[in-house]
Amino acid sequence: MGLTGEWRSLSATQRNTFLACFLGWTLDAFDYFLLTLCLSAIAADFHVGIKAVAEATFWTLAMRPVGAFLFGLMAERYGRRPTLMLNIVSFSAFGLASAFAPTIGSFMVWRGLFGLAMGGEWGVGAALAFETLPVGGRGLFSGLLQEGYVVGSFLAAALYWLLFPHLHGTGIFVPWRVMFMLGALPALLALYLRFKVEESPVWLASREQRIAKGTSLRASFDWKSVLQYLPSFLFLVVLMTAFNSFSHGTQDMYPTFLQRDHGLSPAHVGLLVMIGNIGALAGGIAWGWASERLGRKGAIIGAALLALPMIPLWAWSHSVVLLGVGGFLMQFMVQGAWGIIPAHLNELSPGPVRAIFPGFAYQLGNLLASRNNVFQVMLAGRFSGGMLKPVMSATVLVVALAVAGITALGRQATGVEFSGD
Repeated sequence: MGLTGEWRSLSATQRNTFLACFLGWTLDAFDYFLLTLCLSAIAADFHVGIKAVAEATFWTLAMRPVGAFLFGLMAERYGRRPTLMLNIVSFSAFGLASAFAPTIGSFMVWRGLFGLAMGGEWGVGAALAFETLPVGGRGLFSGLLQEGYVVGSFLAAALYWLLFPHLHGTGIFVPWRVMFMLGALPALLALYLRFKVEESPVWLASREQRIAKGTSLRASFDWKSVLQYLPSFLFLVVLMTAFNSFSHGTQDMYPTFLQRDHGLSPAHVGLLVMIGNIGALAGGIAWGWASERLGRKGAIIGAALLALPMIPLWAWSHSVVLLGVGGFLMQFMVQGAWGIIPAHLNELSPGPVRAIFPGFAYQLGNLLASRNNVFQVMLAGRFSGGMLKPVMSATVLVVALAVAGITALGRQATGVEFSGD
């Protein structure tokens, strides 16, 4: 059954829930990628180097594990839906505050708080979605859900391409600040969640079980029993460190790479980022669908290894057309592997901590990979005269092999039934 057939097979409740979770992740990523596109403009406005502004991405990524844990804990105790509503309003407010930061220091603070809120969205949204969706087609919807991140990046690139070159304001209306003001629009999604989305049936069943047993609703799981899950959790952290290095290593410095190494204009940069995101969206859906037949592990390994032959075309081409083809194919593989992760992590996570484990492991992996862009700039300055081509090529080589190897060591849990137990 294809995507259209799977979508039609869902109930109205399942469709609304999936759409809300998809849009939450999309708009979260939209705000994050506005920063990567505006690095040079922000550096010029604050009169600092690009490396100094790149530290803002570190603080965003560094605070995401804290947010994943706190919002995940709230979701286990008080429900997925109200936690997700609070989460979306929070990251929208902090994103808007970034637009009015008077100094680079205050900008760092607001981006760190944005990371706190951003960190909670993925885990809580994925738990709500997959505890509501049917088991059949989980891989396909996993690919589509994860690619909300790509759609967010695409929207940010489209806005940058269409609007940024035409903005000429001053003061608080300089172009990058206007872009961040527009990034506050996701707060409206909370209204959709309030009126169109229902609570996770798995969480509701778990609550009824706790009531029947006389267990406090505030104690949604036994902290001591969590220790038995520690080996599985640590494995997920290592896996997600490799995955985050894979995505951030090919995305965060990509606009700067196109500007510096290839001398492209903002319009061409925005267009190429959009093309890469189209490839990512197609890859996520295609490899997610393939994971129903190849298994989650087989599909991840296949996508990661197929990224290796794309390196020359992606980084070393000499025309905009070939760079576009390379960008499409690279992100087809990178985000193709990523598309399987929402289902894979939720299937590997125990029921009592499903709102915490996937998101917390994901964001800890983000933290461990958060210095990636700073290291890439530093290594390029030391070994290649500032050119990012060799460094970004080596990044893909190393992390693609790491993703494939670590995935192979894990277990397969394709299609496991979810419960609160």
